[in-house]
Amino acid sequence: MTGFEITGASAADMEMIRGWADEEGWNPGDSDRFAFAVADPGGFLVGRLDGQPVACISAVRYGAGFGFIGFYIARPAHRGRGYGIRLWRAGMERLDGRLVGLDGVVEQQDNYRKSGFRSAWNNVRLEGVPQGGDTDGDTDGVGGGVEIVDAATLPFGLLAAYDRRFFPAPRDAFLSAWTALPGRTALAAVRDGRIEGLGVIRPCSAAHRIGPLYAATPAVAAALLRRLARHASGGPVAVDVPDANPEATALFMGLGLVPTFEAARMYTGPAPDLPMAELFGVTSLELG
Repeated sequence: MTGFEITGASAADMEMIRGWADEEGWNPGDSDRFAFAVADPGGFLVGRLDGQPVACISAVRYGAGFGFIGFYIARPAHRGRGYGIRLWRAGMERLDGRLVGLDGVVEQQDNYRKSGFRSAWNNVRLEGVPQGGDTDGDTDGVGGGVEIVDAATLPFGLLAAYDRRFFPAPRDAFLSAWTALPGRTALAAVRDGRIEGLGVIRPCSAAHRIGPLYAATPAVAAALLRRLARHASGGPVAVDVPDANPEATALFMGLGLVPTFEAARMYTGPAPDLPMAELFGVTSLELG
């Protein structure tokens, strides 16, 4: 492979990678790259042929024992020539010794299994304009002492501790950026000083995406979804819902959202023990 080299991604490369993902139909967030770079600045790799980028991958380290693969893309004109697998190996080498997760698109799942990944559940993107049941109050009909507040008004340590229940490693720097970037809205459901739900909505090239969406109950999840959807200016929203939480699927389809995309959450070892009944939407198919 004369002329092929693998380098770390520059700021310009991060914008390029976002564009490539958009062309694949993945609908990444407009500002996701800024939070992604904070998560692990060295975690984004680009394959260049004679200096021109032809492939990319992210291999992001979290804590001491977890990693996540994403943005695995070879440009259509350069597929089937070995550049992608070279980049894949470089990414996996970067995560050597860790439990590694990814969200595998349907056409790549068999290849991931050959690399030692096993399916844990499917994330199904449900998309549309939520219908019915909206109210103007702070709780959107949840009641029971629940208040929905701007997450930025809460101590960040509380948010980070709550997020940690749903992710296999600490990711404080990422979470801080993810919830606070311009154009985003992060809402928390609070009862007696305890967080019982968290959701973030962000603008994308197509439907606004909501993720994460955590909630103690379906009623809290519905309230957060409705409140977040107000920030989509009447347009559609999309949530990547784990099918391991069938109540989440039933809830959002009952609100009028429909499946538009699917990926398998896969790991190289046993799936992390997460509270799936409270996981209504994953944060990102790119970084977990």
